[in-house]
Amino acid sequence: MEARLSEYARLAVKTGVNLREGQPLIINAPIECADFARRLAREGYGAGAKDVTIVWNDERFSRIRFEMASKDALSSYPDWRRRLYMDNAEDDAAIISIHAEDPEAFLGVATERLATAQQAAGEALLEYRARIMANKNAWCVISVPTEAWAKKVFPNEKDAESKLWEAIFSTVRVLGDGGAEARWKAHTDFLRRASDFMNGWAFSSLHYVNGLGTDLTICLPEGHVWAGGAEETQAGRVFVANLPTEEIYTLPHCEGVDGTVVATKPLVFQGNLITGLRLRFEAGKVVSFEAEKGRAHLEALLRTDAGAARLGEVALVPFDSPISKSGVLFYNTLFDENASCHLALGKAYPTCLAGGTEMDRLALLSHGVNDSLLHEDFMVGSQDLSITGKTKDGKDVPVFRDGNFVEF
Repeated sequence: MEARLSEYARLAVKTGVNLREGQPLIINAPIECADFARRLAREGYGAGAKDVTIVWNDERFSRIRFEMASKDALSSYPDWRRRLYMDNAEDDAAIISIHAEDPEAFLGVATERLATAQQAAGEALLEYRARIMANKNAWCVISVPTEAWAKKVFPNEKDAESKLWEAIFSTVRVLGDGGAEARWKAHTDFLRRASDFMNGWAFSSLHYVNGLGTDLTICLPEGHVWAGGAEETQAGRVFVANLPTEEIYTLPHCEGVDGTVVATKPLVFQGNLITGLRLRFEAGKVVSFEAEKGRAHLEALLRTDAGAARLGEVALVPFDSPISKSGVLFYNTLFDENASCHLALGKAYPTCLAGGTEMDRLALLSHGVNDSLLHEDFMVGSQDLSITGKTKDGKDVPVFRDGNFVEF
């Protein structure tokens, strides 16, 4: 266990953010993950970090605040916290975030209070989030078990946290033998080949169909770029944004989505589960929606701003990916999105448009690049999913059949 923990922390620092000597490191961590956060800090200093800052978050306190704070308090965001992120980001900090939330941490909290706090944070951190999504900084999202999350994933296991650790180590290719970095190099090479396949065709649209009721056409803007696995900062430094990752992704044209899509896994939003999600799009916008559970939270999501009801990401993940084959439902987007093809409502990555990182907001919108305060992934992959690409000259090309890539 000790060898695997050390290898995982080293992987996050050296492969995840690829920390260089003299660079600041920011670690976002739940207080339940303190031991591993300190391990990351030790690896960061060992790699030559200029300094390491851990930003703690506490879901139990957050729930107390959401339930009891005044509306004025919820509608404000501390400037000191905004400056903490921006000052470090402008100093070229690398950012590691531990995503390990209880999927139902805020069950029963009034939807409008959660939405108010999210809106305040989104507006305050708008510039910071734009930097991150434009790859001005190296960033990496990882996960560490917490008791509440582990019990949700493995409710009948006596030692659910140990079981979740085993599942996480498997998905991030950590065996404790010191070979994780080499395994990740081979994996990111595969994802690069998949991206090259899609970029070579430069499809004008993708058509999704499965037996659950998904029948969706997604137009792709001129100059869109598929990415995945290893990425580069604007300064040319290679990093891996998600550990694990099994996806390649691009952006849709925000006014070019039509049809119906049915989610195949729960969506965790604001500490609540949304299940049975079904969306119908016309001219890029959600015009009707359904949910078996969490409908009010889905409605709040879609009403966040004008861009929240449009798509900002299209991601392809084989149904036979290692995470999917594990059969584990993680109730955590970092893992579940890498077990399934997925889409995202909200903000698009400007890195997925040729020249996009040099464009301002209005220029991006003119190219069909969606903008929003949020970016929320939901899973749509299934064993029978078929995706067909259409070329500029009208040729249909199979991309996915029976839930997996065709050969490339």
